[in-house]
Amino acid sequence: MNTRRDPRTVALATISGLFITAAALIVLPIAFVTLFQARRFYARYCVYVARVVLRIWGIRLRVHGQPQDGTRQVVYVSNHSSTIDLFVLIGLGLPNTRFFLSGFLRKMVPLAVLAHLMGTFFTVPQDRPDERRRIFARASRILARTRECVYLSPEGRRITTGQIGHFNKGSFHLATVLGAPLAPFHIFIPRDMDPGAGYRARPGTVVVTFKPLIETAGWRVEDVVANTEHIRDLFVRWHRELWQEYSNDRADRAPAGQVAHARA
Repeated sequence: MNTRRDPRTVALATISGLFITAAALIVLPIAFVTLFQARRFYARYCVYVARVVLRIWGIRLRVHGQPQDGTRQVVYVSNHSSTIDLFVLIGLGLPNTRFFLSGFLRKMVPLAVLAHLMGTFFTVPQDRPDERRRIFARASRILARTRECVYLSPEGRRITTGQIGHFNKGSFHLATVLGAPLAPFHIFIPRDMDPGAGYRARPGTVVVTFKPLIETAGWRVEDVVANTEHIRDLFVRWHRELWQEYSNDRADRAPAGQVAHARA
């Protein structure tokens, strides 16, 4: 079915869009009064906005483990497979954390307003390397001064193949320069609810699993490629294990005649 003609998707997208627009209009006067200096307040506000959007779509979060408490600077990294990841990431309420997000979001003005208030670093595509270096250098200076945490997706874009994609080295270069540990977590979205790069999300449960910290104190910039591949290998293993667990669970719950299909 064409997503644009799916009445449910159109209705929920319209409701979500109106809600996000209203949320941006509500917080703007507060931002003016506070001279745009209350980033943490705006970030907490956006957490509730994201959670409401997820609820509108009937999406629940099940979280294993927990994020860091925000007192120590860490670099969060995760896989990125879906349009709904943005709301999952914000809805997690990662303490004292800024985000790297695609500059494409600037075209969606209400989202751009909320993201700017959160102190987001907007990135550009890989085919603009000089501009990317300037963005990362500026972010590095800010984060070194503020000691805030930060989130980046090493895949850089939505990978909708059901696999872990190529990892860019920016996340790991940044962690090396800051001397901050990596805080990896895996986002698992069942395929029957995952809209991929589209908007046709279905109700269901997204599972977020926080993994142990990975210390980077001994990392060197010269080793960033090797470290990037090492972390990607971990994500590939975690991803494979979760998909296998999910497939086995579906097979166990399926009627006898559907077991073969459930394992496909």
